[in-house]
Order: sequence, then C-alpha cells, then structure tokens
Amino acid sequence: MSLRISYAPPADDTLAKMRDGDTFRDEMARTLGHDPYGHGSSAVKGEHDRREATVAGAIVLYYVSGSVLTVTVVRLVPLP
Repeated sequence: MSLRISYAPPADDTLAKMRDGDTFRDEMARTLGHDPYGHGSSAVKGEHDRREATVAGAIVLYYVSGSVLTVTVVRLVPLP
C-alpha cells in the first residue's frame, strides 16, 4: 500500500526551485510513500505522526495521516 504525497505551499515553492525536483519526487514516492515511519525518520517533539527525514539530499518535515493515506510535506530544506 502506498500513501499519496502532497505538498503544502511553502514546500511546493521550494520543490519548484530545486534542480533535481523530479528525482526528489520519485525518491519520496519510493521511500516515504511506502513507509512514512521508516527511512530513518524520527518523530518531532514526541508527536508520532509529525516526522522529519532526509530524502534525496533534503530535510523533509511532514505529517502522516493514516486515515486518508496521505503524507503532507510542510517544510523542505535542500542541503547544500
């Protein structure tokens, strides 16, 4: 089962500026889209569904909604 990946406006703006945005989207689907609690992710401030992970050279802050099968990226920080 895979989850839908959606991007909040600030994360979507950052993604549009990334040189390797297509590669990043593919990696997100392959990793967090299949296991949002894996891939070396960690809970933020003790909230199980508020997560942070590094994917394809970017730090990703996201929320997991199991009831609607969605991972929502709220912040995206490309690493230098």
